[in-house]
Parts: sequence; structure tokens; C-alpha cells
Amino acid sequence: MPQLLRQERASIQKSRFAPSLSHARSDVLTTNRENTVTLVLGGVRSGKSRYAQELAERAKRVVFIATATAFDDEMQAKIQKHRDDRPSHWHTIEEPLEIANAIAAHDTSCDCIVVDCLTIFAATLLEHHAEDHEAIAARSAQLCDALLAARCDVVLVSNEVGSGVVPSYALGRRYRDLLGELNQRVAAVADNALYFVAGLPLVLKGRNEMAP
Repeated sequence: MPQLLRQERASIQKSRFAPSLSHARSDVLTTNRENTVTLVLGGVRSGKSRYAQELAERAKRVVFIATATAFDDEMQAKIQKHRDDRPSHWHTIEEPLEIANAIAAHDTSCDCIVVDCLTIFAATLLEHHAEDHEAIAARSAQLCDALLAARCDVVLVSNEVGSGVVPSYALGRRYRDLLGELNQRVAAVADNALYFVAGLPLVLKGRNEMAP
């Protein structure tokens, strides 16, 4: 099982670079927040990460939370390319699992946090917690709470994987379901949610803040 999970996460990472919604904190949603949470969804090479970066570039101080880890030389090269593409003054944090804690630790030292991406975060959750649904739900709720409590804008990137071919193996189907549930939870607390196809955004919720 651990080997399958590592292979699954490695596959997800390479393609990235080539429970119930009732757990969301509805009581916090009713309060006035100064920050804006934006979820950017899309398939591989859809333009979602580029949009997230361009949106964050409007802020002076940016923290970039990278969830990917290098499993081989190819992955290391792709991670390095993404580092080179980002503005040099951005502060990058490599954190595959403790995203909520990373947001809470840095939300007062910057104007915007970018999380790229939830796709790999979901694979890491599955690797660490396997079939412990309560632990995974708790992690998801912790992330949503951190987004709602953040004192800066947060932009999150994630893949939409539910529209493709049904995976032929159980672990793939479990991962697909987990990411779909995670995306739903984050979308529920987000102010803006956009879906990218061929570099073009479709506004699902809120607005496109990059629109002229």
C-alpha cells in the first residue's frame, strides 16, 4: 500500500507540472472578513497556476506554499523551473502536509498566500492517513478554518479530476473522491471560485478579480 501511494502521488505531481460539507465552519462564514479566498480549478496545463501567480503579483508581499516534493531528477527539474518562474522576492515554503499551520504562521507577514496545489496535498493526506476518514476530514476542516481566519488574501490551486476516465484501481478511485470532496469544502468557504479551460476562466462563484 505505501508503495502504491508513493507511485500515485508521484504520478499526480508529474501530471501537475506537465466526507460532508457540513464540516465547514458556517458560523465563521457569517462574519465580516477582510481577506479574500480564491480557489482556482482546472485540468493539466489549463492556465490555473499562471492565473494564480498573476493574481498574487498584484500584492507586495507574497508567501508561496508549495506542496510538491522531488521524487526524482525529472521532478526536481520541474520544481526548479517553477521556482525560476516565480518573482524572486516571494517567500517560498515547501510544505506537503501542514498547510493550515503554514497559513496561520505567515498570514500576518504578507499580503497574499498562494497554495499550489491541493491536488498533491490530497495525495499526501491519503498517504499519511489511508482509510482514516475522520483524520482526513479533520485535516480538511482545519484547512477551511485557516482560510476563514487568515488575515491576508489566499489563492489556492487545484485540479478537477472528476470529469475524466474512472480509475481502474481502488486507490485511484479513492483519491479521485478525496480530491473532489476537498475541492467542494474549499469552494464552500471561498469568496471566488474559477474553472480554467484552455487558459480561459469560467467564474463559478464570486468574481474574476483579474477581469478588466
